[in-house]
Amino acid sequence: MSLRLLLPTEGVADLLSTWPDEPRVYERGRTDVDEAMSLDCFTELIDTGCAPPDEIAVIKAGPSNRTAFLTNGRTDPAKLRRLRDHGHTIRLGNLQRWLPAFHHISRGIQRETGYSNYMHAFYTPGGEQGLLHHWDQQMAVIVQVAGTKTWQLWKPVLDAPMREYNESFRVWREDFIPKWEAAGPDLTIELTAGQTLLLPRGWVHNPHALNHVDEPSLHLTFAIRERTPLWLAEQLLARAIEKPEFRRVILPSELEQPVLADRLSETRQAIVVFLSELDMTEVVGRVREAALSELEYTT
Repeated sequence: MSLRLLLPTEGVADLLSTWPDEPRVYERGRTDVDEAMSLDCFTELIDTGCAPPDEIAVIKAGPSNRTAFLTNGRTDPAKLRRLRDHGHTIRLGNLQRWLPAFHHISRGIQRETGYSNYMHAFYTPGGEQGLLHHWDQQMAVIVQVAGTKTWQLWKPVLDAPMREYNESFRVWREDFIPKWEAAGPDLTIELTAGQTLLLPRGWVHNPHALNHVDEPSLHLTFAIRERTPLWLAEQLLARAIEKPEFRRVILPSELEQPVLADRLSETRQAIVVFLSELDMTEVVGRVREAALSELEYTT
């Protein structure tokens, strides 16, 4: 079971049975995932420049930089080491795309949950910070591999963000950080090696290693994209395109009032008829297969 590599037995049970909506910390111990991306392994990827350049970002208390480590479009190990030594967080993204061990873990998680997912690794030098305050659109399982990371957490500003809807950078206000800092975090977690943090979508987080100057932090983020009723609705309508009435041209003149209201009413009724005629046994099988195989953003 892939989830068992990230969480102890009770954590897996919590995730699958209740999908927690508040942060939780579990004692994971060491598993094969710690070996698949150990501190030595991460350092080797920096020193050799073998990580795909499109999957690298460097961050220092602000937005990420996707080019500072490149020479002629390729990963330059010397530049990457220099950035690390000057306090930049190094993020290796989408491990499931280019490391076989994480590909297998990702596929296992999808078989166990029906949710697509992706994995990033973050190396932060001691006493430094990479990303600043933000929130995410999916459940994050944070696996601390080495060192300690401080997670300052605030309750969600907006309920259940998803896809482009209410992403933090899209709805950002300049008063967010001053307000959060003045109030102080709702929760502060010192996540140490061998622990795992469940961080539900929407929770504001400000992760850093500012309090731990003597050792670097390495953690893995397993982002698990929840399915939603909107996803089910999209699956129900997925084959409407096979019906000619859904492919006919809507004339420009029909996109103006009062004709537009009539066309919308007609289309709504056509959807009702289409849905009423579905073979639900076939749909269930098709949607289950989609849950287990779709790899793109699906929340």
